[in-house]
Amino acid sequence: MGATSPTTGSPAPGRTPSDAVRVAGVVAGLTILLGVMLTAFALPAANLNPHHVGLGVVGPPSAVTAARQQLESRGDAFDIKTYADADAARTAILERKIYGAVILDPDGVHTLVASAASVSIAATAQGVGAGIASASDVPATVTDIRPFPSDDSRGAGLSAGALPLALGGWIGATVIMLVFHTPGRRMLTASIFAVVGGLGLTAVLQFGIGTLDGNYWLTSLGAMLGIGATASAVLGLRTLFGGAGLGIAAILLILLGNPLSGLSNAPELLPEPWGAIGQLLPPGATGALIRDLAFFDGHGGLHAVLTLTAWLVGGAVFLALGVARHRNQPDPETPEHEIEEAFSTA
Repeated sequence: MGATSPTTGSPAPGRTPSDAVRVAGVVAGLTILLGVMLTAFALPAANLNPHHVGLGVVGPPSAVTAARQQLESRGDAFDIKTYADADAARTAILERKIYGAVILDPDGVHTLVASAASVSIAATAQGVGAGIASASDVPATVTDIRPFPSDDSRGAGLSAGALPLALGGWIGATVIMLVFHTPGRRMLTASIFAVVGGLGLTAVLQFGIGTLDGNYWLTSLGAMLGIGATASAVLGLRTLFGGAGLGIAAILLILLGNPLSGLSNAPELLPEPWGAIGQLLPPGATGALIRDLAFFDGHGGLHAVLTLTAWLVGGAVFLALGVARHRNQPDPETPEHEIEEAFSTA
């Protein structure tokens, strides 16, 4: 028990054991949080290896068989598909069925890549082609059939977009909740934010940084869907679960969604199953959809559209459930309390 006043028996002024326990608990919790954040951000980046990367092979049957054996010796690094000719392989790359293709010819090995799909995997495919050429003592050449624009040849703007997508969507929804206090106005404002934010995000990437060069309006639709899905999820989680919902959203969008998005490399390069999990979260799905719309005419974007639609609809359902649950109860949480509880939960 703590020291007490000899006259009143009340706790003496100053620190008490309960204060020390609270300080220790806060410090321990923050330290654990830092460790988890460092692990979430650094571990995937430190363990980048190909897993089931789609790679095409074209050539005479004997050469294709030899190349398959060489590639299959690398375990699950590649999913190898055989194509009749170089045109078929090129089409498969542009339709996002494979990342690259190795064209085997007695006079040399020609590798087709699409660095806009992934600069890292394009380099890996180029290395594969060079290795096969070296083993056969023939020259190796490379053609990048879908590169990033020259203003951002490595796609740095898109790679850096995961955190703004995650953090911006969370902050945007939180600000909307601080300003508006009815579900209808919050959803209306979030919808307008998704449209204007999608146009603005795409404009910065395409006209400001020069990362994108596709159809601006089509790509903006993907950004709108991503921002709308993120905002809907945050609003729905907050309405149903209170301030703790903001913490859940922060964990899903920022702590997990950002490092697992695969935007800086490719989902197939992340440790399994984290790459696949990242594509089920809004930052990864939004980045993948923007990439597919901007560079590949939407090919390969169906999974991302379905994922973001699920988050959008799920958030709306959570919002409706939360409104029904608290229909006859005033909202007891002040904006300051919402933010405090969200960060303490995260």
